[in-house]
Amino acid sequence: MSDHDLAGDGMRLAVLREAALKNGFVPAESLEIPGDPARQAVGGLIFASPLMSLNGKISCQDCHLDQFGSADGLPNAIGVGGTGHGVARMRSGGGILPRNVLPFWGRGSKGFDTFFWDSRVRLVDGRVISQFGDRAPSNDPMIVAVHLPSVEVREMIADNPQVRDGLVDESVDIAAQIHQTIARRFGADATIGQQLARTYGVRRDAMEFAQISDALAQFIRHRFRIQPTRLHRFVFDRGPISRTELNGGILFYGRGRCAACHNGPYFSDFESHAVAFPQVGFGKNGFGTDEGRFNVTLNPDDRFLFRTPPLYNVTKTSPYSHSGSIVRIEDAIVSHFDPLRLVDTKKMSARARADLYQRLGVAARETLPAQLTDQEVRELVAFLRMLDFDPNASVPSTGAMLQRAR
Repeated sequence: MSDHDLAGDGMRLAVLREAALKNGFVPAESLEIPGDPARQAVGGLIFASPLMSLNGKISCQDCHLDQFGSADGLPNAIGVGGTGHGVARMRSGGGILPRNVLPFWGRGSKGFDTFFWDSRVRLVDGRVISQFGDRAPSNDPMIVAVHLPSVEVREMIADNPQVRDGLVDESVDIAAQIHQTIARRFGADATIGQQLARTYGVRRDAMEFAQISDALAQFIRHRFRIQPTRLHRFVFDRGPISRTELNGGILFYGRGRCAACHNGPYFSDFESHAVAFPQVGFGKNGFGTDEGRFNVTLNPDDRFLFRTPPLYNVTKTSPYSHSGSIVRIEDAIVSHFDPLRLVDTKKMSARARADLYQRLGVAARETLPAQLTDQEVRELVAFLRMLDFDPNASVPSTGAMLQRAR
């Protein structure tokens, strides 16, 4: 419906537009960081290449797929050793990573400088804070972030005795050794090495991971840049909106309190918060527990906190939560104000219940949304669908970009 069709809702239409702008909503094109097309093209080849894996056969693209909204459609990621996509990959016997794959939309664009569920890479006062300490390989947090998957055991390094005996000491020197080995491989590759050498003006036998990471970051920034949505059309061009979407938007910025955390140009404050989502899998801390940001900071106040996920294309990136425990987006919303509705405590082990009680206590300290009816939850979902990229926008698929790169 257009403004004309909702003539009796003129004030509410104006309120929604104003609320979106006040909470940091901006035109999609204003977020893009211009890049070099040649570097983006070779970065696309790197994205799809198993050469990124030290001793396995896995690429970035294996877990970031167009058909799953740039994620993998699984609760917990299946890393090196996994084959196939979706459920087939889950059954393939690859290494299980205890967290849900995050989609790539907006990563590294203007202001998007906090990465991973536990914010292990972020920009603070112009300085990159990461596992590299004072030896960060770049002052660009996006480039630092793309250094990490290739040195993560079970993600892109197969977990075997040789790896554990020779590489697992969590030192920056070992990470640099692995990165240099990967860089030499890319340099030796007839197709990618030649394009890298030509694009960066270096000899193939002198290739460094700095060129690999820069090209990969440029590809991700460009391919997964924020695109116009129906909400952009509504706010900036007075485009159509249904009454259900309007009701959901008013709830989002009002009584639902969603914008308390989901604000700014990416619908994320990039801070760490607690929601008592059900936990699936063995968890980052094992035995069905994931202590979230605490694993990075060792600050007890950070237990069970996770970075607020951005919301672009959110209806296309199920399952939800840090452990992928929620399949329906409606239930992800319910988890914020009535988490016990989604679990049967009688079927949980005593340990699992104890973990849930602790997470409930931390979540209770958050600014909780009001209790919402099922109809109001459906209205919120309708509004969130306005954040899906406009299917009429001219955005090439990852596959199309890789074909052009070749």
